[in-house]
Amino acid sequence: MKITPLNSEHFNQVILLANSVHGDNYLDSLSLGAMHNQGVKNNVNASFVAIFQNKVVGYRLSFACEKWLVDKWCSPNLWEVSTKHMAYFKSVGIDENYRGKGVASALLFASIEALKIQGAKAGIAHIWNESPNNEAERYFAKAGARIINKHQNRWRHLSESSGYYCPRCGELCECSALEMQIVF
Repeated sequence: MKITPLNSEHFNQVILLANSVHGDNYLDSLSLGAMHNQGVKNNVNASFVAIFQNKVVGYRLSFACEKWLVDKWCSPNLWEVSTKHMAYFKSVGIDENYRGKGVASALLFASIEALKIQGAKAGIAHIWNESPNNEAERYFAKAGARIINKHQNRWRHLSESSGYYCPRCGELCECSALEMQIVF
């Protein structure tokens, strides 16, 4: 398996994987292009894909510090670093045949190394609290993250405005997010 920076040649496979993992209309080419740009700073790309036999089997989208919006779902007063030095771990998706094999962790650590080079000192993520067997929280905690806050109905607005279809809730997402922080 090869871990490599995300580029446009991976977009179609990443979109298919993301929508199969996170639900219909989670990503499209326009949103992925914008997210990819948010991960590049000083010519360093913080988003990565895992490739096995020319197939994308995992992806990690990460945003460089100062290239993402600190919104109402963020708790900067609880963070250990300033917003200027805080990166954002946007999304991860792993093909079901490759889960539990360290792919998500390898992608996360590749992103962390790139984010450090970019000047980040920490990163936060909104982790799916209702993930099966609490896998999302356990994976992120194993990497050194700690819970900062919990946000109810975190993705509901995407169901209402963008047609996002949650794999757990269906048409109207009511899932909550754990805001988790990793200090580098």
